[in-house]
Amino acid sequence: MPFTTQALVSREVNVEPKLEEITLDRIRADEVLVEIHATGICHTDFSCMNGTLPAVGDKVKHVNKNDKVLLSFDHCGACGQCDQGHPAYCAEWVPRNFGQKRPDGSLTIADSNGKQLHGSFFGQSSFARHSIVSSSSVVKVPAETRLDLFSPLGCGIQTGAGAILNTLDVQPGKSVAVFGVGSVGMSAVMAAKLRNAKTIIAVDLQPQRLEAAKKLGATHTVVGSESDVVAQIQKISGSNGVDYSVDCAGIPQVVEKALDCLGTRGKAATVGAPSPGVRAGVDVFSHLVMGRQYLGCCEGDSDTQKFLPYLIEQHAQGQFPLDEMVTYYPVNEYQRAFKEVKEGKALKGVLLWK
Repeated sequence: MPFTTQALVSREVNVEPKLEEITLDRIRADEVLVEIHATGICHTDFSCMNGTLPAVGDKVKHVNKNDKVLLSFDHCGACGQCDQGHPAYCAEWVPRNFGQKRPDGSLTIADSNGKQLHGSFFGQSSFARHSIVSSSSVVKVPAETRLDLFSPLGCGIQTGAGAILNTLDVQPGKSVAVFGVGSVGMSAVMAAKLRNAKTIIAVDLQPQRLEAAKKLGATHTVVGSESDVVAQIQKISGSNGVDYSVDCAGIPQVVEKALDCLGTRGKAATVGAPSPGVRAGVDVFSHLVMGRQYLGCCEGDSDTQKFLPYLIEQHAQGQFPLDEMVTYYPVNEYQRAFKEVKEGKALKGVLLWK
């Protein structure tokens, strides 16, 4: 039956959302009704969350009612990339995660007046007390899992960590430069330390973020506004450049520096998301003679059913100190939370629903 709950609703572009009463549609056989405990706030959008399951569709077999779960991106589970263990590159990834509706075009939410609202962002739309969620977005976690702490894992945190651990596959003893150390970049720094990288260089415009990066694993820092960023990185690396670099900004000038700072046979990955059509310049000759590689990285190339539990286990072993990044806010203080995340005062804001 339809379910009434609360959600943060955005009715216009560039207008702050408001906490409203909404009605959820009946869940379908391949969906899950999730009670939200905490929602991570992302710069790209508001997506990460977790909770417990009040109801489960008939076709959903990997979770049961009242299981604890984390939520991540939606994927079809049947295309070639999904079959090969790379659901972040699902053939239906864009419409399923940004289409604002179910795959069949129907909507899951209505307001208190019965007007239908767009949702299903990342197969969920988790800025709500309850949410109808695509089964592929749901990751079961142990009963003792802290829902407040791990709510952000399903998007930005796994993206930064996965860029290091999956896409680039950083090897021990190597050098890494991370451009932009917000929550995504800081996750990359922590993952590089987890992989025992010898040199971890954090690049950012904000001194306070660079100081935080040192605490979480960076061995060196560079102020991104300085004119000789690439030269500084090359000097720190002790060779003609670093083995790996990660662009967490998606800004052409930053992408170019992330490429230019690579040493021979170095690899760079972009996880920052610019608008479609944005291009960056590449020194083709240097790429050719130095054997450099430039890779895209969506959601850390994460197989969420395996990768999120892995990150939780690394935290339990003291190897992934997510606690150092998270700031909590009661949901009725969402305006302050949004403001502080945008201003960089909070690395990773989390809204608490109960």
